[in-house]
Amino acid sequence: MAAVIVQQPFIKTQSNAWTSGICDCCQDLNSCCYGYWCFPCFTCSTTGEFGESTCLPLLDIFGPCLLASFGIATCVPPVTLGMRVAVRYKYDIGGSLCEDIMVSCCCIWCSWCQLSREIKARKQTVTIVQTAPTMFQPIPMATTTQVVCTQQSVEMIRTPPVAVSPALQMAPIQTGPPIIMTNVK
Repeated sequence: MAAVIVQQPFIKTQSNAWTSGICDCCQDLNSCCYGYWCFPCFTCSTTGEFGESTCLPLLDIFGPCLLASFGIATCVPPVTLGMRVAVRYKYDIGGSLCEDIMVSCCCIWCSWCQLSREIKARKQTVTIVQTAPTMFQPIPMATTTQVVCTQQSVEMIRTPPVAVSPALQMAPIQTGPPIIMTNVK
């Protein structure tokens, strides 16, 4: 049985652009509400969907606290910034590091919602369509050829040809006559 796999590629509305804006939370209200009510869980699941470690966003929560205990102040959430840059790089989205820093610092919730929408939009769907089964006929292996032998003698005048075929494999039907060898005594 043969199967045809049809991939439905992602179609961009504009080349090298985000599929949604930073404030387009109404496009995916489930993700928006999830991010609002349980932001740490939302960021962890988003990084998991992107293929990164699900514990990575916890560094945005605990990292600044740890650094502050050593007297180092941070204002840019490193994982949020890193994820925005990684998504832009993977999906070839235009922008700059300065824009990513501004969005990560000023609007972290909207940034993660945009990342989630982008990852979901860029996933490709695969449809499998089955076609009619292909007919198969046993044929000899590629290294051997089929030989049809006939023997003519006084005792066996009406003997039909005997097909001698070593190990067989399944392959599609091929056209062409078999090689016929006769042995006359």
